[in-house]
Amino acid sequence: MKYTKTLLLLAFGLLMNQATIQAQKVAVVDINLVLESLDDYKTAQADVDKIAARWRQEIEQEFDKVKGLYNKYQAEQVLMSEEMRQQQEKDILTKEKEIREMQKSKFGPEGELFKKRQELVRPIQDKVYGTIETYANERGYDFIFDKSSSSGIIFANPQFDKTEDLIQRLARN
Repeated sequence: MKYTKTLLLLAFGLLMNQATIQAQKVAVVDINLVLESLDDYKTAQADVDKIAARWRQEIEQEFDKVKGLYNKYQAEQVLMSEEMRQQQEKDILTKEKEIREMQKSKFGPEGELFKKRQELVRPIQDKVYGTIETYANERGYDFIFDKSSSSGIIFANPQFDKTEDLIQRLARN
């Protein structure tokens, strides 16, 4: 009798525990495929690619000019005085540095291409992420992962974010 009572209490406890535990709903999305299916995204990406190609061509032309200056310097350096050689070398290095700065200003992490991509592509990405969030909330998904990249979670139900709990716990210690 005691054994049966314990077994019944254990079974009841397990049933209650199962009722309180909810499985989290998870989905996977290929963001690249979603974005590439949108005409707006294709147009914006094509515009960014055209701009980048034009800038690359300009930079290559400038490097070709520097290469021409260097070749001319190589051919004529034996006829130059030491002072003229030093000035020519300085001019070539200065011009090359200017081109590298131009390259950095166009293609660097905070360069014009990055800003242009943000301007053209970001609104489309925001629209997609907003749609994903709405979809997740309507369908009851707790997490949605992007399978096309290593970016990981693209939507998470805020109730599962325990960041503030950890911050408070660390503050108490």
